[in-house]
Amino acid sequence: MTDDDPPVPEAVLTSASERLEAEDLSLADNEEILHALSELRPVYESDRSYFVLGNYDREPIRRLNLVVDRLNRRSDAYAFRMVDVRGEWENGIQKFCLVADLVTHVVGVAEREPSGFLVEQGLLAGTEEYFEKTHVLKRDYPDEDRSYDWMQDGVFELLETAGRLHRWETETDLVEAVEALP
Repeated sequence: MTDDDPPVPEAVLTSASERLEAEDLSLADNEEILHALSELRPVYESDRSYFVLGNYDREPIRRLNLVVDRLNRRSDAYAFRMVDVRGEWENGIQKFCLVADLVTHVVGVAEREPSGFLVEQGLLAGTEEYFEKTHVLKRDYPDEDRSYDWMQDGVFELLETAGRLHRWETETDLVEAVEALP
């Protein structure tokens, strides 16, 4: 890192360093990853930060961007998507874990199978530290009996029990669901 890079909290560097040491990465790879994380300056400067996950297909990404925009309208918050974290990452799980460690909230926007973050849903449900900071905005399809697979339904049930599943059908509902997020 250079003198111009934003300060990174010690706990974040420790967590990132521990994860990186567990991987078989070159020094250059480590430097590139730490530099990419240091570019997330607003995460360190905001009271609340939101890592927003979802489907990047044409229509769903429009709604994903709507969620990011609405969260970024909050004066003390910063929201971003996985693709907003630059750098060449060969390991998407590693990228997800390092970024999820940094933020105060992980927000999933779930739409019809596949929801766009199926692997991450497993990590969110299976890792207590991620589960505790996760909220999912789940699109309901009233004309369909089963819009999601059984594994996703299990994650949704856990989140609903914890009071962190927010349902929506229309974009107006989606905006209201975003407003309900902490």
